[in-house]
Amino acid sequence: MSNDAIVLLKEDHKEIKKVFRDFENAGENAETRKGKLVDKMIELLTQHTYIENEVMYPRVRELLPDLEDDILESYEEHHVADVIIMELANMSPTDERFDAKTTVLIENVEHHIDEEEEEWFPKVREGLGRNQLQEIGEEMLEAKKTAPTRPSQPSALKKTIDAVID
Repeated sequence: MSNDAIVLLKEDHKEIKKVFRDFENAGENAETRKGKLVDKMIELLTQHTYIENEVMYPRVRELLPDLEDDILESYEEHHVADVIIMELANMSPTDERFDAKTTVLIENVEHHIDEEEEEWFPKVREGLGRNQLQEIGEEMLEAKKTAPTRPSQPSALKKTIDAVID
């Protein structure tokens, strides 16, 4: 398995998108299944955005200052996802707006993933090269061991608050 930061993030994206497809294909009156899938989304997205916000974005920001605007936009996209995730974490699958809110989350995150993979990752790969991406990947793997998986965990709350104040 590669420790390249971009490869690791793309693997996360693939896993996240699979859960999205499973939710979309769950069908009507599948509240229990949809609830479990949204729990999995929350877990994966909380962990993933934490690792990007705490490791990938700061390191790229430091090493490739020309990508500052892209990074700031990504922080804002994460903030929007964090807000929706916090709301979904406090909802029941039977709530009237549960499916709609989940659909908005999926649409926002897919837009973010597409932008990262099609526009941002190629710039990062070109600017950093293999060794630096592997070094960042190692840092990400280490951070993943203690990354929050629920938005109510203190480190996740700090990330959300930082996104609002910074």
